Amino acid sequence: MDHAEVNHESVVLAEKKRRWRRVVYFALLLIFLVVLGWVVWVFAQIEYYSRQDQAQVSDAIGVFGAAEYDGRPSPVYRARLDHALTLYQHGIAPLVITLGGNGGDAYSEGMVGREYLVSLGIPASNIIAETESRSTEESARRIAVIARANNLRRLVIVSDGTHLFRIHEICAADGLDVLTSPRPQAPIAGSTADIERVTHEIVSYTLWRLHLH
Repeated sequence: MDHAEVNHESVVLAEKKRRWRRVVYFALLLIFLVVLGWVVWVFAQIEYYSRQDQAQVSDAIGVFGAAEYDGRPSPVYRARLDHALTLYQHGIAPLVITLGGNGGDAYSEGMVGREYLVSLGIPASNIIAETESRSTEESARRIAVIARANNLRRLVIVSDGTHLFRIHEICAADGLDVLTSPRPQAPIAGSTADIERVTHEIVSYTLWRLHLH
């Protein structure tokens, strides 16, 4: 092989490498744009649901649990329960479902929520406490079971605003007709806590859609 042939082969190999680099760069750019588009879309849905109070007359109000401390609802959970109480008092629904399993002590979030609402005047007979679920997905599945067992056709779901899009989608996938009503709070802002909550919801919703969560 003479010098000219060697140079020609080197040029061909170099061109192939450049083409492969362009293909790889284009593929990475496409993946980045798809991921970015997905994140932007999910964020837009989270923000939309966090700002919309869809509460209308329904069959029940479902309150997704949050932390409890030795039988007392945490400030976040109490805010959700207080909002559910307001909806109940305004005649949105005659039944309240409190959700959430054991939080690591002798109490469950669902039962703590029930006792708190009873102390504020809702008759115990008008509250169903779900006490087994340990995640958003489990709570959504359990409320679907409760709804079917009690012939509840439409529910208003109460939780934090950033939580509601994921809850709505999971409940809808279980065949539930749900409306969402965020507990009173500031809109999504740029604070670290808000960013962490939104990031958590984006990741959790994505994993659920991929059947990995």
